[in-house]
Amino acid sequence: MVLLAGGGALYAVVVIGLGASPWATDVGYQPQQPVEFSHARHVAQLGLDCRYCHSTVEQAGFAAIPPTQVCMNCHTGILPESPKLALVRQSAATGMPIEWVKVHDLPDYSYFNHSAHVNKGIGCVSCHGRVDQMDIVRQTQPLSMAWCLDCHRAPEQHLRPADQITNMAWKPPNGDQLKLGLELKAHYGIRDATYMTSCSTCHR
Repeated sequence: MVLLAGGGALYAVVVIGLGASPWATDVGYQPQQPVEFSHARHVAQLGLDCRYCHSTVEQAGFAAIPPTQVCMNCHTGILPESPKLALVRQSAATGMPIEWVKVHDLPDYSYFNHSAHVNKGIGCVSCHGRVDQMDIVRQTQPLSMAWCLDCHRAPEQHLRPADQITNMAWKPPNGDQLKLGLELKAHYGIRDATYMTSCSTCHR
């Protein structure tokens, strides 16, 4: 009996410990991409808005990966001969897309809609971290069920004005996130926690 209890406790520690560890949640995952694209350069230094490349984020469930032509809109005239952009030029010439590696990859059994979040005041930084400071994008949040539920139970902790969705450096006025968040929750018409934590909201 003691052995059984000890084994059960050890099992719980291992399962819970591993389940919340970066090994299971992919926090820190930072794959090399086929083309060296620095968000720090393009967003922080050059001032590109997230929506220039991820153009469907406000209208669709998926935040589109930009087609090669979006890159060529600038790079036809800017650094057109750079060796770093050889694959981009090849893609433009052949019509074959660049095989970018997905960083933030939710399980197929989880339903996530980008437009539902950004149109209700959830900024890019809440899930993706300070991408504007990353030369190579990495996953900064666990994207686990528990992590999602924490936000769904108290969205006011993360809400921001619609015009600040892509501003990763934005802070609430006077540092009072809770007061502003509750006002925005009412403004956006966000439903109560019963709906927000219902299984069918994310598992359809």
